Amino acid sequence: MTERSTKYTEPDMSHKEILEVLTGLLSMLFVAMISATIVSTALPTIIGDLQGTQTSYTWVVTASLLAMTVSSPIWSKLSDLFDKKRLVQLAGLVFLVGSLCAGFAQNVPELLAARGLQGLGMGGIVALTQAIMGSIIPPRQRGRYTGYMASVMAVATVSGPLLGGFLVDTVGWRWCFWVAVPISLGGVVMIQKFLHLQTLRRPVHIDWLGAILISIAASLPLVWVSFAGRDFGWLSTETALFLVPAVVAIAALVVVERKHPEPLVPPKIVMEKTTMLAIIASIAVGIAQFGATVFLSQFFQVAQGFSPTQAGLLMLPLILGSMIGATASGQLITRTGYWKRYMITGSFMLIAGLGLMGFTSHSTPIWHLSIFMVLMGLGQGSMMQNLVLVVQNTVDVRDIGAASGVVSFFRSLGGTIGIAVLGAILTNRVGDHIASGMRAEGLPAPKGDAGGGSLDLEALSEPMLTIVRHAYGDSTGYIFVVAGVLAVVSLIAIWRMPGAELRTTVAKHDEQDPLGVSQPVD
Repeated sequence: MTERSTKYTEPDMSHKEILEVLTGLLSMLFVAMISATIVSTALPTIIGDLQGTQTSYTWVVTASLLAMTVSSPIWSKLSDLFDKKRLVQLAGLVFLVGSLCAGFAQNVPELLAARGLQGLGMGGIVALTQAIMGSIIPPRQRGRYTGYMASVMAVATVSGPLLGGFLVDTVGWRWCFWVAVPISLGGVVMIQKFLHLQTLRRPVHIDWLGAILISIAASLPLVWVSFAGRDFGWLSTETALFLVPAVVAIAALVVVERKHPEPLVPPKIVMEKTTMLAIIASIAVGIAQFGATVFLSQFFQVAQGFSPTQAGLLMLPLILGSMIGATASGQLITRTGYWKRYMITGSFMLIAGLGLMGFTSHSTPIWHLSIFMVLMGLGQGSMMQNLVLVVQNTVDVRDIGAASGVVSFFRSLGGTIGIAVLGAILTNRVGDHIASGMRAEGLPAPKGDAGGGSLDLEALSEPMLTIVRHAYGDSTGYIFVVAGVLAVVSLIAIWRMPGAELRTTVAKHDEQDPLGVSQPVD
């Protein structure tokens, strides 16, 4: 491991050297992020092949996001204590093994276990990429590079369906997982060659109890929302068995984190005004980023009958909007040092895009949806990584991992909650539409998965196939309305943030001269 030091020396890396490091980091980040959505266009085929249900559909995505969410603050804190280079390589290898196992899965439980392993690696890659960037690039210059990172994350999130559709239609759905293996290996090799980091010496106290409590507090509500309203009532004994332990875990976590010398979620960081508001905004952005994207792909295939590849191509406006939003906002923030005006603009565009998507039905013209997706992408891209940037600007390099991890944790939590909640809402509304459609056709009431759980469309005959397609088409718009309402929360949170100018040094100092040269403070 890198030799540790008690003093921190400002890194002096050229643009070329930073790009060499970023190439390895972002290649690993790309396959990690794309794995969250590459299955979206493949899921109807995967679930049909493995004999799953709509709940299985949701959990194939949720399993990886849940593992990523739970593990990201753990990886982030470890990055403040140990060698970031070794940790990011370890995370890449964990993700690689999970990808191999997912490709060989023979049933839904095996696939869910492999997706959980993928998510564990994803959590490390996302958290450590942000921590490493925070360790080598000053916040003022970081806007430029986080624009690259945000573009990669945005493109990966929304291009996953395109790549997944192409692979399903050509070589089969298992390659949706195997394709990540060579890219992950390449990223690990590049990190080994180009990344050289200083590791600060500090006492190591791992917050194991905090890790367990975070896992319980994040997991139980997500499992509950996937089954409530279908397998048991929203107000029932089973609901209490899920939520009461979660509340107890949250309360215990607050106590533990206040007392632990190296808490996973440091109260001094979380209670800072900018961080607290960024957390609120990140949850809403996560719901829009993951939830809306996953179910939009399903809409194109199930409601409108497009192939996986066609569904992926129809997501291109979202990719374009995300790339432009992320890159343009990053460049503007680097030039000016100010970020708030660009993120507020992005919030308005995200709300507008989601609100317009709320009018979606099975008969909505594709060109309408394309315009709405561009707006969504512009807003999403300009907000996603910049929320991490503004929080990193409030902490010293010693706490860069924990600060980055806090925002990533809640964004991932928002995405995981979004997919679980929006999936449950969609399932219930689809069931209602199918039941009413069958009554209108004089057909017997649906039973079991016919009420909204089955995605094996090839097994359906007319008029049942038309009823199911219309049910999904007329139900999907509602979940965009829900996501749009939550996006308003992100706008309010960003509006309330202090509009501090970004500093020009990696380490935080209380005083700087007018030229941005750090001066020691006694």
